[in-house]
Amino acid sequence: MSHTPGQGPSSHTRPGVRGWALGPFETNCYLVTAAGTADCWIIDPGLGPGVVIETVRRERLRPAAVVLTHAHLDHVAGIPDVLRAFPGTPIIGHEAERDWPGDPELNLSAGYGFPISVPGATEFVTDGDTLTIGGDAWRVLHTPGHSPGGITLYNVAAEIAIVGDTLFAGSIGRSDFPGSDGATLHASIRERLYTLPDRTRVLPGHGPETTIGREKRGNPFVRA
Repeated sequence: MSHTPGQGPSSHTRPGVRGWALGPFETNCYLVTAAGTADCWIIDPGLGPGVVIETVRRERLRPAAVVLTHAHLDHVAGIPDVLRAFPGTPIIGHEAERDWPGDPELNLSAGYGFPISVPGATEFVTDGDTLTIGGDAWRVLHTPGHSPGGITLYNVAAEIAIVGDTLFAGSIGRSDFPGSDGATLHASIRERLYTLPDRTRVLPGHGPETTIGREKRGNPFVRA
């Protein structure tokens, strides 16, 4: 796994992406793999990531990073479990949420009645960076609004976008949380996500996958 600024190399293999809905929030945690390597990413380990950890162990994969699309409690609560299972795993997130995983007010856990403080990012990405795993390149798109440090991971060759809580099938992320902003969220969807090819698979932080084209045509909250 490497992290380089700007435009990265094109991917020549189709990445493996599997998801599990974890915990009471049914947060989609994704396991990303690539051909030719045992490295993997664990994206957004929510509450109770045991099934993901078990899969990594069973398949003898090596977690190269935990990647956070954003740092709300339902996307970071499983970080301690992952680090206990795989000590030293880097955590990648956006600078704007540097302090959020460790702050129960910022990560919203205090408001839900079970304040948590978990380890935060050890490496930071910004818009336009490229993360690579095996031969696969994923571009980082900064898509704030639901939270200030929200990111999307976009694989150009495979036409897959892992979007966190920015966009859902028939819905969008909430913008009434501290640090959220509705106008910014709408701009991220229109200007960043809706400019991707229509056939791009959208893998959201909750619920079923969709496509960019489907949401541009039918999402009742943000039309193209």
